Amino acid sequence: MRDTTTELRDVLALLRAGHWNAAHDRVQQYEGLHAAWLHGLLHWQEGDLEDAENWYERAGRRFRQRGTLDEELALFEAALNGPPAG
Repeated sequence: MRDTTTELRDVLALLRAGHWNAAHDRVQQYEGLHAAWLHGLLHWQEGDLEDAENWYERAGRRFRQRGTLDEELALFEAALNGPPAG
């Protein structure tokens, strides 16, 4: 069985490839701070800022203090390579 970090990397790859619906369907299967953050990134990329802010809050992040989408994606990817976020 694959670990959650590997699965979230796959979701991130789908997001970056523009497969938002597939990425959204998959991210909903996971819990934890990383999954919530990625879920927020998906909603942000889709233009759904209200849901993006909600998911950012669930991830313990401040949506209104975020960087650009590219910066946030890079931060998210770096976080996946670090210690588990819960």
